[in-house]
Amino acid sequence: MKTLRIYVSGSVQGVFFRKFIKDNADKLNVRGFVRNLEDGRVEILLEGKDDNVKEMLGVCKTGPKHADIKNMEIREIRHQDFKGFKVMRL
Repeated sequence: MKTLRIYVSGSVQGVFFRKFIKDNADKLNVRGFVRNLEDGRVEILLEGKDDNVKEMLGVCKTGPKHADIKNMEIREIRHQDFKGFKVMRL
C-alpha cells in the first residue's frame, strides 16, 4: 500500500480537474480525496496498491485536456485508511 499527498499547480481549477481525478481514481480503485485550494493549486491524496497509485500519479501529471500543469509536489505519507475517493470542497 502506498499513500501520496500531491499539490498540483498551473491552470488546474475551472477545467474539471477534480472530476477527472475522481473518475480515474474510481476506475483504478484508489482511495483518498481531491480538492481545490484557495491559492489556486489542487491537493490530491492517493491511497491504494502501489501499481494503482503509480498509474494514478501518471493520470495526475497529464490532467484533463484543458488543464495546464506547471508543477507537482509529491510526498509519501503514512497510511490514512480512506474508504473511498471524494471530491472535497473548502
